[in-house]
Amino acid sequence: DDIKEVTIDTPYGKTSDALMLGSIGNKKVAFMPRHGRNHSIAPHKVNYRANVWAMKEIGCKVVISPCAAGSLQKHVKPGDIVFCDQYVDWTKGRLDTYFDQEDIQHISAADPYCPKLREIAIKCGKDLGYDIHDHGTVVVIQGPRFNTKSESAFFTRQGWEVINMTQYPEVHLVKELGMRPLNISLIT
Repeated sequence: DDIKEVTIDTPYGKTSDALMLGSIGNKKVAFMPRHGRNHSIAPHKVNYRANVWAMKEIGCKVVISPCAAGSLQKHVKPGDIVFCDQYVDWTKGRLDTYFDQEDIQHISAADPYCPKLREIAIKCGKDLGYDIHDHGTVVVIQGPRFNTKSESAFFTRQGWEVINMTQYPEVHLVKELGMRPLNISLIT
């Protein structure tokens, strides 16, 4: 309800798109398509630092990062939802921290996604009758190309469940700014 479009200037450049601000019930919500509203920004070109900074700037405390993803395991089928609890960064050259100047800080990535939010989301998914997986590791590849068969076979042998192009550095930047991240991977 009460949707309005807001553009936020950031010290990290332009965001992927304007933020859509509104409400669901009594909760204020914001939405921004990370690839732009016309899906015109490749995963390795998304300005993750600007996008996440804009979310913090408008007062977000939680960032839900839905994504279309591939499965690396037979038991994770198309149409399933995976609430990832870990990631593996297989990207290169992405600007992935706010702490690369004078104010150097080291933020733990041991538990990248908020366990409380995952618990709530898992319960909601089960209550709605979706085929869900309550944990999983997403390997984040550079994109925009997909993997070779050999790369996918390697990732599968590692036991990782999900493959995607956008979870890193997004999730870690959310943590760096003190917000709580949740991933919802829809297996396509």
